[in-house]
Amino acid sequence: MTGTLVLAGTPIGDVADAPPRLSKELARADVIAAEDTRRLRRLTQALGVTPGGRVVSYFEGNESARTPELVEELRGGARVLLVTDAGMPSVSDPGYRLVAAAVEHGILVTAVPGPSAVLTALALSGLPVDRFCFEGFLPRKAGERLSRLREVAGERRTLVYFEAPHRLDDTLAAMAEVFGADRRAAVCRELTKTYEEVRRGPLAYLAAWAAEGVRGEITVVVEGAPESGPEELDAGELVRRVRVREEAGEPRKEAIASVAAEAGIPKRVVFDAVVAAKRTAG
Repeated sequence: MTGTLVLAGTPIGDVADAPPRLSKELARADVIAAEDTRRLRRLTQALGVTPGGRVVSYFEGNESARTPELVEELRGGARVLLVTDAGMPSVSDPGYRLVAAAVEHGILVTAVPGPSAVLTALALSGLPVDRFCFEGFLPRKAGERLSRLREVAGERRTLVYFEAPHRLDDTLAAMAEVFGADRRAAVCRELTKTYEEVRRGPLAYLAAWAAEGVRGEITVVVEGAPESGPEELDAGELVRRVRVREEAGEPRKEAIASVAAEAGIPKRVVFDAVVAAKRTAG
């Protein structure tokens, strides 16, 4: 008989938020795979529980190598508990590879639900919560970050992101550029911790605030695109907007993508307008 993989949510800040089942699973598991064994030790001490099984590290650096080992434990009948530093495993944390491998081998996968920075920030943001999408962390490089944002510029659902504090000002500035300076957003910092703070306002305001320096763990919630239809722009106006961006130093390909995102139309429409204008001028 194969074992069971248990994904356990852990507190995102206040230890008192730990689900009651977490202590039972920590004491019961044959193997505990932890993103950070030191943080696991502090958590178990705070909960007053002694791990019942062997503790191994399972983080981004060894996830690929350790997954087969844990699958063998599961195939041998072990109960493996997976915990990450905060929140639910596999949600922008290690875990996806192990879950996928367990499912592939027909191993039972279950979960101990727990606190979630995504849902907590969403609920506190004051923005629409009926439909949303989680985008995780944006790319570190500026160009890649802008490209990723342009992909969702027309997304009408509320957007949720994780971000590192030292990149927050650049990210908010990029969002203001792509989504519009007046797009509403909320920056949720240190959720459920002593210095919890939720700062709400237009993206331009939040970018200026973040430029002064922000610390802690960050979740950003951004209002979706307006419900109104695509902006009605003729070919001449599309070409003019592309030209303005090119004169400012933006490559043509990126300028076309930006204008298309702003207008809520396919990039091909803008591209065709630029090509037609070039032929006419020639």
